[in-house]
Amino acid sequence: MWLTPDWPAPDSVVALSTTRNGLDDFNGASTGPYAGFNLGDHVADSPAAVAENRRQLVGQCQGLGRIGWLNQVHGTDIVTLGPASNDVLSADASITSEVGLGCGILTADCVPVLFCRRDGSQVAAAHAGWRGLCAGVLANTVSAFNCPSHELLAWIGPAISQLHFEVGAEVYQAFLSDFVGPVPAEVDAAFSSAEHKPGHYHADLYALAKAQLLALGVGWVGGAQRCTFAEAEQFYSFRRDGITGRQLSLIYIKP
Repeated sequence: MWLTPDWPAPDSVVALSTTRNGLDDFNGASTGPYAGFNLGDHVADSPAAVAENRRQLVGQCQGLGRIGWLNQVHGTDIVTLGPASNDVLSADASITSEVGLGCGILTADCVPVLFCRRDGSQVAAAHAGWRGLCAGVLANTVSAFNCPSHELLAWIGPAISQLHFEVGAEVYQAFLSDFVGPVPAEVDAAFSSAEHKPGHYHADLYALAKAQLLALGVGWVGGAQRCTFAEAEQFYSFRRDGITGRQLSLIYIKP
């Protein structure tokens, strides 16, 4: 039905990543290139289909009242969600302490990271494409919590794997010069030269995100290590298909 973290979070914290295959008794209302359980409303899918997929998700998540949807812009801003957060806000991460209010990130290759305090009093979700990751969206999310970083748990959801994520030399150089936290050797280890294409690399976004979170002192870091590109029957992938849907990584505090 969906992926869930195997992590030492309290029972009051619910975290999951959806797949394109929907829920136990609902395969999704979307058709065509978005077929299945597309939750993105910005990809030219039928608005009615997306609305029904979202309604079904909220209905099957125990204790979830609503989701604080974001207009993700590949930046580093984080917003605090509260009772009055009804508009779609432009940001790439959200944090809340409100019970029943979900922090959600839509992806189709980028890295979703779900966070919570060990005591379950705050949760957050961050969207890390390579630009946002390099610029500090995860670091900003860690800083937004009102506790030391060692009290945090972070789970990295499904994203494109290194084998399928080819980038130019400018991406490699950007991480070497601008990425906060990991030492240069860790950054270098996350890039491998692309065969038969000089000046290009395969980037391991999962490894980069994990290295930064550990360098920031996050107390527990793990992840799904599932490839959105390779697992076509499970996940949407923009790099693979171009026109496609989006899966959601979601975290909330239930009553």
